[in-house]
Formats: sequence, structure tokens, C-alpha cells
Amino acid sequence: MTPTRRLAHWIGRLGPPLLLMGVIFYLSAQPHLRTDLGTIDLVGRKFVHMVEFGLLWFLWLRALGWRGHAPWTAAAIAFGYAISDEFHQSFVDGRQGSVRDVLIDSAGVALAAVAWLRVRPRLRRRRAVAA
Repeated sequence: MTPTRRLAHWIGRLGPPLLLMGVIFYLSAQPHLRTDLGTIDLVGRKFVHMVEFGLLWFLWLRALGWRGHAPWTAAAIAFGYAISDEFHQSFVDGRQGSVRDVLIDSAGVALAAVAWLRVRPRLRRRRAVAA
């Protein structure tokens, strides 16, 4: 593999999770990201937290190569980023860090992992039949 192709390979693998981490960091730096919708706003934002951290887990799983300890490593990265995200928010005016939000983010990671564990055997069977 040429150096250019190797670089493109790693950008393709690491780019998506790092980009999502950048988006999360940017959004966490915004003060007062609230609407006047009350409970609907709260539930919606927490749901989005779960989705974005579940997606972050999946993108890291993809970047790490799907096998071996990759699911656990991806979960550790996503969990660590959830902690650092809340720590970062504690320095932003109008925002606060929350252990509850870390747990919500971690629930998103766990749900994504469970979904992947349920879908993965089906994908393997489908590939085996196609081969």
C-alpha cells in the first residue's frame, strides 16, 4: 500500500469518529441551547445525546476494526468522551456538567452495543449464504 493510500485509509477510518467528537465539542460549547418547549425539549435533547454517543461508539468500532476488543475499546472511548464532554460543559456559561448526562450518554453506547450484538449474527449468516 502506498503512503497516500495508507493515509486515505486512516482518514477514512478515523475521520468520522473524530469529526463527530468535534461536533459534540462545538455543541457543548454553546451556551443556552434550550427552547421554550419544556419537557419535550428536555426529553428530545436527552434522546439526541443517546443517539450521538451510540453513533460515536459505532464509528469508533468501525475505526478499530470490528474484532477482538474493539467493542470494549470503542465503549471506553465513548464513555471517556462523555465524561470529558460534561467536564467541558462545566466551564461554559449557562451550561453545567452532570453525572446524569454521562449516564444517559453511556446508555446510548450500551443500546448501540446491544443492537449491534443482535444484528451482527444475522449479517454473518447473510454473508455466509451469499458466499
